[in-house]
Amino acid sequence: MRKLLSSKWTKVVVFLLCLVPLGALAWRAFHGGLGANPVEFVQHATGDWILRFLVFTLAITPLRKLLHLPELIRFRRMLGLFAFFYVCLHFLTYIGPDQSFDLSAMWKDVAKRRYITVGFAAFALLIPLAITSTAGWIRRLGGKRWQQLHRTIYVAAVLGVIHYYWLVKSDVRKPLFYGVLVAILLLWRLGDWFFKRRSQAPVRITAPGVSVNG
Repeated sequence: MRKLLSSKWTKVVVFLLCLVPLGALAWRAFHGGLGANPVEFVQHATGDWILRFLVFTLAITPLRKLLHLPELIRFRRMLGLFAFFYVCLHFLTYIGPDQSFDLSAMWKDVAKRRYITVGFAAFALLIPLAITSTAGWIRRLGGKRWQQLHRTIYVAAVLGVIHYYWLVKSDVRKPLFYGVLVAILLLWRLGDWFFKRRSQAPVRITAPGVSVNG
């Protein structure tokens, strides 16, 4: 398994698999399979894949530790960038066919509808993460600051779930499902941080025969 994950061809295969949702949408569009409201269909499809790719990205660290497969880290950046790619498609579908590139109408919509407000906030949070995803930016920011910045992906994922929940209103099974997955991954991260901090805490040593209370 580790040899397979280390292969350069595995990364190519994962890249092509990440393009399958786009290919499926293109196929449907070409064959008139986007339903009565194509814009809404594309928005919902890309929205689903945004949350899926965010979950895939967040799951890499727990999986590589639990399964003892450090090679999985090779795919985290790609998955995160594909999450941003589908965010861009989602946003372009909204601002283009939906809003006819009317920026003033878009800003009014962002301010008026709360689900669009949180969705736009999630999009805005992912922009600096995509920009700073390269090794060059890790060197510029320093590992610690880079990690702190990229932890905001959890905030973006939570906002994405809220955006979806407020959007669907009635059938909330899908957003709740994604919400549970994000919550599990966030709790794992918090637990990992807590136990790591406890293990690194300095141990107080007292001299033999001397009372701690003096």
